[in-house]
Amino acid sequence: MKKQNLVANKTNSANAPRMSDEAVAAKTGKTWKEWFAILDKAGARKLSHQEITKYLSAKQGVGPRWQQMVAVTYEQARGLREKHQKPDGFQISVSRTIKTSLAKLFKSFADEKTRKTWLPEDELTIRTATTNRTIRVTWSDGKSSVEIYFTSKGNDKSQVVVQHSKLPDAKASAKMKEFWGEGLDRLRRTLEK
Repeated sequence: MKKQNLVANKTNSANAPRMSDEAVAAKTGKTWKEWFAILDKAGARKLSHQEITKYLSAKQGVGPRWQQMVAVTYEQARGLREKHQKPDGFQISVSRTIKTSLAKLFKSFADEKTRKTWLPEDELTIRTATTNRTIRVTWSDGKSSVEIYFTSKGNDKSQVVVQHSKLPDAKASAKMKEFWGEGLDRLRRTLEK
């Protein structure tokens, strides 16, 4: 019995909401505990994600953004969805703020020769690019997708956000989160030297 409780506590802390009770209550009028009780009573453990969000909208009057937040947090807390899991696979996001111009940061991704100096990956297919704003890439596996967003943060400081989606499982998403974290750290060292 003790062993089961330890496992349950570990699972609960691993799936604990990332947003505080105060924050969710301020936006929705209810704490996580209250939302989880409402959704349990509504039989949400057996509902699809779409059915949960429809219930939150129709029966609880929750707006679109918060429907998603409450539904995903509930699914994670109840073990129905893993961290980073989306309907079409897993998605991770990694960002860095780098002391460089927006143009230089964008070129570090868009220009193949420059990209190869810090990113050890071949066969990327850039699908679309909007200069100094976004790049959309089909990853070398031909299945997953990468979206890269660029934002100016003032004088010679810029932010890059990499979202890698359609990953097959939690293990692959953890691996890619580490890959992109290390890659963006290499890029930062290259641009800031």
